[in-house]
Amino acid sequence: MHTLAWQGDHLSLLDQTQLPGKEVYLDLRDYREVADAIRSMRVRGAPALGCAAAYGVALAATALRMEPAERFRAGLEDSCRELVATRPTAVNIAWAVHRMQAAIAGVAEPRAAVDRLIAEALAIQDEDVRGNREMGRLGAALLPEQCTVLTHCNAGALATSGYGTALGVIRAAIEAGKKVDVFADETRPLLQGARLTTWELTRDGIPTTLIADTMAGHFMRRGQINCVVVGADRIAANGDVANKIGTYQIAVLAHENGIPFYVAAPFSTVDLGTPDGDGIPIEERAPDEVTWFGGVRTAAAGVEVRNPAFDVTPNRYVSAIITQLGIVHQPYGGGLRAIEASAAAREGQSIHA
Repeated sequence: MHTLAWQGDHLSLLDQTQLPGKEVYLDLRDYREVADAIRSMRVRGAPALGCAAAYGVALAATALRMEPAERFRAGLEDSCRELVATRPTAVNIAWAVHRMQAAIAGVAEPRAAVDRLIAEALAIQDEDVRGNREMGRLGAALLPEQCTVLTHCNAGALATSGYGTALGVIRAAIEAGKKVDVFADETRPLLQGARLTTWELTRDGIPTTLIADTMAGHFMRRGQINCVVVGADRIAANGDVANKIGTYQIAVLAHENGIPFYVAAPFSTVDLGTPDGDGIPIEERAPDEVTWFGGVRTAAAGVEVRNPAFDVTPNRYVSAIITQLGIVHQPYGGGLRAIEASAAAREGQSIHA
């Protein structure tokens, strides 16, 4: 199983809207097809979205490679804007697109730029896999030797190029010899927990129990959940976390019940340019995601619907932020900037360059 893979002249993408019933791969040969796959959630999860967007830029450049340099640049700029606009909350998309643009700064010849962009997209994907494993290794130390972990949405291999963020922490803890059971929230309205997380974990033989979103507080109060590990789509400079809708209420319940609430995300998800969660744009999606499921209407026709895809968890409810660069505790503002500065000093350039 691969979430996405470059096939030399096109992107192969696992259609996550068909899981768990069918394992269908799409062959995407145009950046517009990539943009549509992102909007329609055929690919989802912040790191995977960044990788897909990077390959979208490479496909756009490939289509323009025979154009004069000026038209190549203008057309590529339009394509990049379209890709960035697909899902505004997930900062990894903009991060990846801007990194791709920076990779060809000073490259005048279009065909040379295409080669550079493909190489950069492959590098982004490779770094994602390696970063996930390092994140998992670091985060595994936070889990008790024997525990039950609650997850929300899907932050596993399907949300990344492989291994996962929140599920990567769980996988690494099990690989280290810890006994970990998982409670997976179903994650309404599109059931990413029920459809995707349970599919991943059962394939790996990891003990998994599916619960409805509204059951989390019940099991926390009974002492049957020891910690929560979730992913993130954007982390503000102060440590406020935007993640799949429903995350905020889980964080509040965890706080009320004295349960650690951990966030695992690559540092590319950290947006130091956004001071706090109030500045994070929240995507609103189509009403029929709430009123229909599986081709069947589940709500009265004509009812008003709100369908925000994400919510923001204030940093006071976050026990730690786990990244591939290190684990950060309160105060997050200073901690996030400190690990960026440390990484930049090691690499000789800014992580966000």
